[in-house]
Amino acid sequence: MLLVAAALLTASMHSLGVIEAPGAPLTHVVSAPSSVTLVDDLATAHGQTFLDDLGALDPADLRRADRDRRVVATVQDDPPAAATVTQWWGTLDADEQHTLRTEAPALTGNLEGVPYSVRDLANRATLAAGLADPGVGAVRAAMLGQVRDSLVHDPGDPQRFLLALDTRGSGRAAISVGDVADAADVTVVVPGMFFTVTGQMVDFTNTANDLAREQATLAPLAPSGPSGVAVVAWLGYRTPDLSNVMSLGLAETGADRLERAIDGVRQVRAGDQPRLNIVAHSYGSTTALMALASGRMAADTLTVLGSPGSDVRSAADLAVETGQVFVGGAHSDPIAGSGYFGTDPGGSSFGSTVLDLAGGADAGDAGDVFRQPVGHNDYLKPGTASLHDVALIGIGRGDLVRGQVRRGGTGDDGIVGATMDMYLVRPQDLQPRD
Repeated sequence: MLLVAAALLTASMHSLGVIEAPGAPLTHVVSAPSSVTLVDDLATAHGQTFLDDLGALDPADLRRADRDRRVVATVQDDPPAAATVTQWWGTLDADEQHTLRTEAPALTGNLEGVPYSVRDLANRATLAAGLADPGVGAVRAAMLGQVRDSLVHDPGDPQRFLLALDTRGSGRAAISVGDVADAADVTVVVPGMFFTVTGQMVDFTNTANDLAREQATLAPLAPSGPSGVAVVAWLGYRTPDLSNVMSLGLAETGADRLERAIDGVRQVRAGDQPRLNIVAHSYGSTTALMALASGRMAADTLTVLGSPGSDVRSAADLAVETGQVFVGGAHSDPIAGSGYFGTDPGGSSFGSTVLDLAGGADAGDAGDVFRQPVGHNDYLKPGTASLHDVALIGIGRGDLVRGQVRRGGTGDDGIVGATMDMYLVRPQDLQPRD
């Protein structure tokens, strides 16, 4: 039964030259490092050293580095801190920045702390090069095609930005609907099980667009009046499938990656912080709860939908503004409230605000224009009360969410059982994994 429940949810070597001139004594000099050596140095560097080495490469070596699996792995998996990157980027002149973006786009486009407009251009260049590569395989081409298609938006909808792109394996990506660089309200949506770039990036980005549109409609209700909105479809971690859902390893890795992404927003927006909202679904809620309890990440609001729980025991353990943790469970969602991974954030002792989403499919007054979500995958669909509530929370008006119940800090631990239904696994969710 647990497996069924899961379906819902990587020195500078300087050669000592000995030059012998006719009739002259032996003289020891240090020869210039070879191109291969310079890239090797970069591949073993970390932190500020990595950035210094990267900035010292000429265009030819930058191109080599951009194709080096070891260097790419450092940027994707163990990058310099965003604050370090922001400070370093600011020391470069315009020509140096342009050279890094054009000659090493896969590296520059994925360094948290580099301006988002630069990252978007760099990642689009990586995407275009991959799609034009005659040797690209069918699986990788499909993944890149999903990213390409996800960047298309209808006239009148906000511009989309490719904030992150990892073309290794089944891929990772982050696309914002609206500009994170200047939006007053920034919402990051974290998905759950079976979400892959190849399988769901288009639908996931369109979901972010639906939320952005709803927030923009409600913007006049924001405390400071109408303001810019950006919603990020963040598929920046590998989500689990049936083979590994019983482990929290992917959630832990995802939490680390989410912390870095949010730190990137904080550093780029240093003098003008947005309202920052996290919306997390299913296994993604476990990931987000871990990140917000780590002491390395903070948010103004957290909304979890269809959560299987986590080892976080109380909203007080989360770096979220007081009273700004919201929990939603839909009608016929067997994952919400299951406590499969620990404490249910909607439990009476957690200290969250529970959204009124668990009524029947047609619950509500006869004249209610919002439909109650049904099942595990309905929360952010247009026309649902849950999408409307999440949008209100995202503009700072969680006080207007209907039917909410504020849960205190006493009572049971909220861990309950649930029956899992196979109908919640959709065929399109089953994708090859890296």
